[in-house]
Amino acid sequence: MTHQFNPTILREYDIRGIVGDTLTEADAYALGRTFAAKARDEGAQRIAVGRDGRTHSPLLQAALIRGLTEGGIDAVQIGMGPSPMLYFATHYLDVDGGIQVTGSHNPGDYNGFKLLLKSRSVFGAEIQAIGERAAVGNWSEGAGIVEEVDIGEAYVNRLLEDLSGKPFRIGWDAGNGAAGPVLDMLVERLPGQHHVIFSEVDGRFPNHHPDPTVEANLADLKVLVAREQLDFGIAFDGDGDRIGAVDGKGRVIWGDQLLMILAEPVLKEQPGATIIADVKASQVLFDRVGELGGTPLMWKTGHSLIKSKMKETGAPLAGEMSGHIFFKHRWYGFDDALYAAVRLIEAVSQSGRSLTEIMDAMPKTTATPEMRFQVDEPRKFAIVDEVRDRLSSDGAKVDATDGVRVSTGDGWWLLRASNTQDVLVARAEGTDEAALERLVAQIDDQLEKSGVKRIEAIH
Repeated sequence: MTHQFNPTILREYDIRGIVGDTLTEADAYALGRTFAAKARDEGAQRIAVGRDGRTHSPLLQAALIRGLTEGGIDAVQIGMGPSPMLYFATHYLDVDGGIQVTGSHNPGDYNGFKLLLKSRSVFGAEIQAIGERAAVGNWSEGAGIVEEVDIGEAYVNRLLEDLSGKPFRIGWDAGNGAAGPVLDMLVERLPGQHHVIFSEVDGRFPNHHPDPTVEANLADLKVLVAREQLDFGIAFDGDGDRIGAVDGKGRVIWGDQLLMILAEPVLKEQPGATIIADVKASQVLFDRVGELGGTPLMWKTGHSLIKSKMKETGAPLAGEMSGHIFFKHRWYGFDDALYAAVRLIEAVSQSGRSLTEIMDAMPKTTATPEMRFQVDEPRKFAIVDEVRDRLSSDGAKVDATDGVRVSTGDGWWLLRASNTQDVLVARAEGTDEAALERLVAQIDDQLEKSGVKRIEAIH
């Protein structure tokens, strides 16, 4: 048998598409067969399988497991829960890898698969190779068995294992995503007072879209924090691997600001350690890591790329603007919003200040939100190359880690090609509004020279 995946679902970091359109049960089955063959090539025998709370996740999971077992792999079903619980399962259970059925933070009609094998993320070229392997039907045969294991309690025990923190009054918004049931178990055992909203799992996301990096999605959490006069609020995305937060005044604490707060206690224990953040993060973060005696490292955007860089550098902590926070310090190195929340409680506690006071003391800069420009897929990387070449010949200060990041006396601006969509992503941060305007004008100027008009910006 051979199987052709819709090429749009074979993405950089995972496999993801619209159910019934670009992604079907036949795809789930074919992925199971192909992944089984790949796993067996590497000497693997048992794979953990989890799923999020979307309405179609059980059907896709069943087809996936049928494919895995017919390919000769034993499947260990851990049930519904956040992606980090599946990642935890790959460390906690006697398995050789894992697959989470999840649409992550996409709308309710999306779903997909996050893949792990032999303690690594399967991404990039390996995902393309899965498509090629399915197309020629290079599959293994066998009769794997299916087991069911409940690891929810073990996961919560591990989240709380070495927590030391003061009791705070905290609001929580699970966004009707897969982290809800684990969150309910967690807050029962955390010190302090906890107010939880939207922890009932509902794959249609009736209250708001579960993406805490979009400020509009934090409106309910801000209301809760204000009404109950809480110390701060924490929100999760649809599959619990990205965190959002607001302080006692309802101000959003962005990914790089969270990383600044979380880095301080880590660097006290590991002076000089490398702290990684993606190219979208504020210069304030990199400067702060240096002040704390750490080694700041700017790296490419994308959770799989960050995880690989952490392994290479031995970094105890990394993070992205998108709310992925990765702890290797006292944890396993994967992105886990529930664990990041526990560590935030601890970091604020150790600081001796409130989270609101910590935010008040942060250096003030003015930044744009992420600006996105629709471009043709083949053009997106070429435009970045053109911009880089022009700037280099002008003698500008350019960091080319991921796209172009240009530093000037006013601050910095970034232009990079998205790994997952046919868009260019831009962002700028200046010392004040006038500086920001000058930086944005530079972006506009460079895009215009490459034939991209500002009116094509999508937000």
